[in-house]
Amino acid sequence: MQATDAASAENQIAFAFMSESEPRQSKAGLARAQTLDGGVSEPGIVPILAAALAAGAMVLALVASPAGEPLLLTLLAVLAMAGLFAIFGYAAGHIRIGERVRDNDMIRAFADGLDDGLLVTRRDGRPLYANRALAELAGAHGADEVNALEVLLGVDPRAAAAYFRLERAASRGESRREEIEIATPGQPPRLLHVAHRPCTVPGYERELGPLVLWTVSDVTAERARQISAAQTLEATLERLDSVPAGLMEVDARGTVRRLNATLLRWLGIDPVGLSQRGLKLTDIMPPDDAELIASAAAAFYTHGAGVDLDVALEKGVSVPLRFFARRDAEGGLMIAAFRREGGSENGGPDTAEIRFARFFQSAPFGIATLGPDGRLMSTNAAFARMIPDGQTAIGEMAADVLCRTADADTSTSVSAAIKQVLAGTPSLTPLDITVGPEGKFSCRLYLAPLTQARDAREAAIVYVIDATEQKALEARFAQSSKMEAVGKLAGGIAHDFNNVLTAIIGFSDLLLQTHRPNDPAHKDIMNIRSSATRAAGLVANLLAFSRRQTLQAEALQLQEALADWKPLIKIKLGEKVDLQMPTARDLWYVKTDRTQLEHVILNLANNARDAMPDGGTLTIATSNVTERESRKLAHEGMPLGEYVMVEISDTGSGIPPEVMAKIFEPFFTTKGVGKGTGLGLATVYGIVKQSGGYIYPASTVGVGTTFRVYLPRYLPDNEEELAAQKTQRRGPPQDLTGSGRVLLVEDEDVVRSFAVRALKRQGYEVLEASTGVEALEVMEEVGGNVDIVVSDVVMPEMDGPTLLKELRKKNPSLKIIFVSGYPHEAFETSLDKNEQFAFLPKPFSLPQLAAKVKEQLGK
Repeated sequence: MQATDAASAENQIAFAFMSESEPRQSKAGLARAQTLDGGVSEPGIVPILAAALAAGAMVLALVASPAGEPLLLTLLAVLAMAGLFAIFGYAAGHIRIGERVRDNDMIRAFADGLDDGLLVTRRDGRPLYANRALAELAGAHGADEVNALEVLLGVDPRAAAAYFRLERAASRGESRREEIEIATPGQPPRLLHVAHRPCTVPGYERELGPLVLWTVSDVTAERARQISAAQTLEATLERLDSVPAGLMEVDARGTVRRLNATLLRWLGIDPVGLSQRGLKLTDIMPPDDAELIASAAAAFYTHGAGVDLDVALEKGVSVPLRFFARRDAEGGLMIAAFRREGGSENGGPDTAEIRFARFFQSAPFGIATLGPDGRLMSTNAAFARMIPDGQTAIGEMAADVLCRTADADTSTSVSAAIKQVLAGTPSLTPLDITVGPEGKFSCRLYLAPLTQARDAREAAIVYVIDATEQKALEARFAQSSKMEAVGKLAGGIAHDFNNVLTAIIGFSDLLLQTHRPNDPAHKDIMNIRSSATRAAGLVANLLAFSRRQTLQAEALQLQEALADWKPLIKIKLGEKVDLQMPTARDLWYVKTDRTQLEHVILNLANNARDAMPDGGTLTIATSNVTERESRKLAHEGMPLGEYVMVEISDTGSGIPPEVMAKIFEPFFTTKGVGKGTGLGLATVYGIVKQSGGYIYPASTVGVGTTFRVYLPRYLPDNEEELAAQKTQRRGPPQDLTGSGRVLLVEDEDVVRSFAVRALKRQGYEVLEASTGVEALEVMEEVGGNVDIVVSDVVMPEMDGPTLLKELRKKNPSLKIIFVSGYPHEAFETSLDKNEQFAFLPKPFSLPQLAAKVKEQLGK
């Protein structure tokens, strides 16, 4: 809007100048001129007077005529009305009698009063008007010499090139500006700022065409003032370079704008290199020290406190400096540094004080001294880093500064300890406090009195040690101990509990074979079996969480496994959730327990479904992770290496941060009572960790959750191993009957009784033994004529692995199936890695036992 108004004003000025310089303009143009306020001008009075004379003559004629009396009265009424309107028009100012004031005269007077020269020309360079200031600049005799600009610039050959550029730009209808130095005979050189812009006169575009408005300003005095100020500043900077203090200016972004020569010399910085590469404050000192100086700036006006730092140089030495800083108006830092060196040659008190100050500031733990009233007197750099506002809080009560984020009990304890040491009694017990936003960091305080004179300025000292990492280690150790305790509990009950569940499930299977589905007892038996199976799942989850279950690892191609599990996953998700499983090419192998990994995927899918009650999308994607890519997760504790990643992402409600920290804890659940055990994700975590993998969750509330599982890459030894494992995954045989002699070794009578009856029903000849020693005796009696041995692992007198070694001394190819609810320790201590055997975890059902025996006999 302002630009439009300015352009309009310039156009009016141009019109005014044009009117004066070209008096022979058209009559139509002159007719458009009005008075300043739109009233009737002096020439308009003449017709009015003529009309009045004519009316008077008519009145006299009518008076002389006898028949003109009615007409006379009418005419007089009309004249009265006209007179009345004229009176009101004159009173309102619409009718003025006097000399006309023209717009052109006013604008011309305004232009002549300007300090800057003004010139209006046509685009071809023909001048129309120059104001008085331009004429005076050019030394012309009057403002009517409209060629003043040519006179002004044409006398100096140095200005010819600039004037040519200006003229060429004007002829093209372009704007341009130049600074031109000219020399006038008998006068000192002058510096002129010459600019022009195109303009037009509204309503006169066809008559006048495009015009050019020139402005000329004499900036000689202004430039002289700038040069003088620069010279003064340069002289000031030269004097600052010689002062015995380092001076530095840093902008709000941390970039060093200026360093004086003293500080450059102290820090050993090359000024040439500085100007070429730039310098940050953090290039001179560590970021923590830079933050300390910034915090000292906040306390400059209140306490005037400085910061003592040892600035390390490139040569491995350091310079002890004391820094004072304050903020400028733009948020930058004005920093002054003073070198702290010994003042006495014989190592007197000054040297000792400086040495102590250096130790005080460079200590890796926080130190603060307290006055007799409990106020902070001095702090070192580490204290200011650990305690918020530690540097700016000098002069405040130490208890308030140390306990800004502490609870009431901690504040009371700290205040009592400070009073104790101020009274001269040491505080032997350290105090733990939390500092930082929301108590994110932990610190440990040690307080001690200072034995000095009665009027000493400092009465006590506080040492602050960062205990954040120690607290985190203690928390992790407590969590690990809790997991270990749960693991031992699970391992302790797993063997006996699974034996009981095996008997319940097994005898339920035997009863189901004798009861038809329409039998009233059939449903009761199914409920008993279902409850026992659920209890078995809880025990399995406890073992998985504590990483004490027995994994049957095999080489696995995750893309193929996920394709096999896809129908089951869809059933688990229901119709509201859309399942996406993009295909990955050339996916590497992993070695893990196929069944347990399926449990991981299904558990995560179930959680995703629960997070999307109104529907959504679950995406299960896989990819290879190279060693270079694994570096991104090195900070999370994952070693460098090659991995295969499974990413399970949902579009659900997300997990809040306070819940995310607890999701892998056992028995933690956000579901309602009876809807979850709190072992789901704990089990997932245990299976992944026992497989040598890593799992990392990420979630945004309202967006969704992603779990990324990383399993180490596995390189199969040969194709035969993969082919054998694919044959094993074809599933158990449908016909569970068979033949052969089976030696069953089990110390639990009820389990042994069930297993014997189950195998006999399938057509096998079964030999029984309750211990390993008894099993060897049975083998002696039958001369070793046994097709397969089914043995418990944990037994009195002789465990299963020891029995295996004894049996294979006489029959190295003897097939054996171990059954156990918790074989972890026995397998680790008694079995060689090269031993070949099959494993069936307890509790098992009748079909599972029969299928396993038939499968092994068929090999």
